Amino acid sequence: MPDRPERITIAAAAVRLGKPEPTVRVWASRHHARKLLKLGKTAWYDWLDIATIARQLHRGEPVPSTPEERDELRASLSAAA
Repeated sequence: MPDRPERITIAAAAVRLGKPEPTVRVWASRHHARKLLKLGKTAWYDWLDIATIARQLHRGEPVPSTPEERDELRASLSAAA
């Protein structure tokens, strides 16, 4: 995981991804996205983790089951680039 992960709410992630907020919320829940902080009813997630989940789903590829496996996937993709 990067030293300072970018915190993002589901609403902001949905805007960035161009997807409905309920869809992104289901992705985060189903794939156990890395939650960084929760204050009241608002939760902040790791943007790179959410983006990796979205990438895998968009490509029709399996989503690694843990945030650590998704970190490894991103590292392997950036090394290949």
